[in-house]
Amino acid sequence: METAPLKITELALRDAHQSLLATRMRTEDMLPIAEKLDQVGFFSLEMWGGATFDTCIRFLNEDPWERARALKKKMPRTPFQMLLRGQNAVGYRHYADDIVERFVKQSVEVGINIFRIFDALNDFRNIETAVKTVKKCGETVEGCISYTVSPVHNIELYLEMAKQLEDMGSDILCLKDMAGLLTPDVTKTLISEIKKTVKIPIHLHTHATTGLVGMNMQCAVEAGVDMVDTAISALSMGTSHYATECMVAALKGTPRDTGLDLDLLEEINDYFTEVRKKYAAFESDFKSVDINILKSQIPGGMISNMENQLREQNALGKLDEVLKEVPRVRKDMGYPPLVTPTSQIVGSQATLNVLTGERYKVITKETRQCLLGNYGKLPAPIDEELLAKVSSDGKVTNCRPADLLDPEWDKVCKELGDKHTSEDDRLTYALFGKVALSFFETRGKPQPEPVATAKAPATAPAPSAAPAGPAGSAVYKVRVNGKDYTVEVATGGAVGAPAPTTPAPAAAPAPSTANGSPLVAPLPGSIFTMICKEGDAVNEGDTVLVMESMKMESEVNAHQSGTIQSILVKEGDNVQTGDELVIIG
Repeated sequence: METAPLKITELALRDAHQSLLATRMRTEDMLPIAEKLDQVGFFSLEMWGGATFDTCIRFLNEDPWERARALKKKMPRTPFQMLLRGQNAVGYRHYADDIVERFVKQSVEVGINIFRIFDALNDFRNIETAVKTVKKCGETVEGCISYTVSPVHNIELYLEMAKQLEDMGSDILCLKDMAGLLTPDVTKTLISEIKKTVKIPIHLHTHATTGLVGMNMQCAVEAGVDMVDTAISALSMGTSHYATECMVAALKGTPRDTGLDLDLLEEINDYFTEVRKKYAAFESDFKSVDINILKSQIPGGMISNMENQLREQNALGKLDEVLKEVPRVRKDMGYPPLVTPTSQIVGSQATLNVLTGERYKVITKETRQCLLGNYGKLPAPIDEELLAKVSSDGKVTNCRPADLLDPEWDKVCKELGDKHTSEDDRLTYALFGKVALSFFETRGKPQPEPVATAKAPATAPAPSAAPAGPAGSAVYKVRVNGKDYTVEVATGGAVGAPAPTTPAPAAAPAPSTANGSPLVAPLPGSIFTMICKEGDAVNEGDTVLVMESMKMESEVNAHQSGTIQSILVKEGDNVQTGDELVIIG
């Protein structure tokens, strides 16, 4: 029977607000409480990685590298922990080894001590480079099993994974139950058997979504788990995690007493109770228990972000349809565990299936790559009809996907030239491309505070600053229902009339020409890349442009053969389903 004190990792600065508030908490709301967090004596504090990096540059106009540095100055004693997606780093595709190595080294430089490294498919070939680099840097590797339930996942398979992670050099083993799918009996059995299989400490990460989290935590403690993830109570439960104070109180006076101070935790909780109010506009509608998650298997962070994505498309009423479609897509794709990036890939594909009214009418670039084996080996066979849509010969990648990638760093440096020469900026660009370039343009400009109001369509993207208006006023860009507007805020709060900044064709379809036929947007999103130009000859099925929707890229193909007569949109424009994009005659 384990008698050592249970160690606690606090999630308030990363997964808790990712799960509840669509990852929108700003650094300025973390720094005032940082010193108190540092006094608690947590095993570690997770504050980086996952969606926080992306959200900082896409929505918050914050530099994620500077967030880490600023927090480290305030919290020198508590080890910082991050979530690293193996060969995906903190992005949505596989990057070459030179990018992954540099990203890990720079993460250590800004203060990360413990790297929780996982692969969404549990294909551990995809974490080898990250594991080796962390070890070279002298920091802690927490090798991760992405827990899921399917016809091909069982206890024996997870024990094999645990041993494999230990053999690879993991200092800690994490059982990552990202959707809250564990049950008490399975928790006790799995932790007990893993303890018999490996000698390294075991860390449990699980969500409260299905309401079983308290019983699961108790069973894990009884089975000898060494560390658990919790969230301060103001940011706990729902799609988040078990409350830190509850775990501390439950074990007080027992052989596994955490030794943490409940009075200090109460002060921290009071602070986050007020902070949460600022982000009410981003709150997930899911705030209680849903046992149906055992069917859909959707992780907590995925639910809140999916709600915001649907709200952006004016389609929040279709959430139930999407939740039912997710397990169907997952089965078709060979039962991948639903954790970033596969949760985003499966979730976005399910959303597109519902929004377009036809299954796989639009297949995202990431879905194609996943099906073709370019994210790693899928756990089960793929639906044959779906595979035929993405592979003419039925062949898929069998090697480690990164082995097919050429080094990328020199190309990144060449593309950025002398404009952005810091390691931070080069890595941000390497991971996020055009999104990073947009961020570089707005970085340092003042941003409006998040507005704590009732739910409104304008919840997802944070407003970005525009040039200053007349004296006594400020001008901001805001997005409502996928459309960009310029809003002038005068002294005293008077607001000028909004003027659309999106080109007219994107906001309202231009009339088609008499001699041409319009190619229309198959889904809501933004124009990511224009492939064609006016005068180009195209064949039916040729890719004309690439759209970005829900962080995924989707090719838009010519609906007929002909010549590009006119282009009605440009890169960066926001469009709705049915908007005319180009005219082909």
